[in-house]
Amino acid sequence: MQQYHDLIRHVLENGTRKENRTGVDTISCFGAHYTVDLADGYPLLTTKRMYFKSMLRELLWYLSGEDHIRNLRAQTKIWDAWADDDGNLDTAYGYYWRRFPSASRDADGAWRVREVDQIANVLHTLRTNPNSRRMVVSAWEPGNAFDSKLPPCHYTFTFNVQEGRLCCHLNQRSGDVALGIPFNVACYAALTQMIAQEVGLEPGIFSHFIIDAHIYTAKADGSMAEYDHVPGLLAQLERKPQPLPTLHIARKPFEELQFEDFELRGYTPAEKLSFAVAV
Repeated sequence: MQQYHDLIRHVLENGTRKENRTGVDTISCFGAHYTVDLADGYPLLTTKRMYFKSMLRELLWYLSGEDHIRNLRAQTKIWDAWADDDGNLDTAYGYYWRRFPSASRDADGAWRVREVDQIANVLHTLRTNPNSRRMVVSAWEPGNAFDSKLPPCHYTFTFNVQEGRLCCHLNQRSGDVALGIPFNVACYAALTQMIAQEVGLEPGIFSHFIIDAHIYTAKADGSMAEYDHVPGLLAQLERKPQPLPTLHIARKPFEELQFEDFELRGYTPAEKLSFAVAV
């Protein structure tokens, strides 16, 4: 996917060295943006092998609304580092997607909290008012975000219909270019396709804005080189992107879709590249 290669080059050429909470330095760039037309294929990187099954498990876990990883960790370990020993996760994206705690006043003026299923609201709006500009889903709850071990990185996304095509814009406060961003675009492209199929639309444009797009790198004195993502990304830039695969989803109701209902076709990636995770 050429847009991803362009993002790598943009950060390497324009970024500046920054320290951060992980202790590993980054090359950081403010306000990166790219778009992908989902009509061109499913945007799963071909210049390295992607773990599509793990990404899909994660997305379906989001949609379950669970606030723990006890079921997810049987399939993939990608969230283990941020959960407690019992599998509880203080920032579980799906919990906020499907059960966002919203405060409002009742008839006598007292405050009450109700849970809002934002995904269900998007589906309802697409069926009843597809030209709405209010189809926003948020995973950012301020009280949780200030206390969480890892506040949401991809914190809000918005759907918009253009000429019978469902478009999605994702806002991300922090984006790990080597590891996180490839998963993010694949995840939200799949979600957009799922929702488009449910409401009789075609997938449209995926737009991604990253406030702090960064690449982990060794410190200036050469230490922490085991976390340096630059060599691997430079190797990836030498590889030629192949035609994108296609994602086929069973014609079933949105809420009934399961892992077995997704089929990736025509995926011919280059060999994998390994990047250490900075926790």
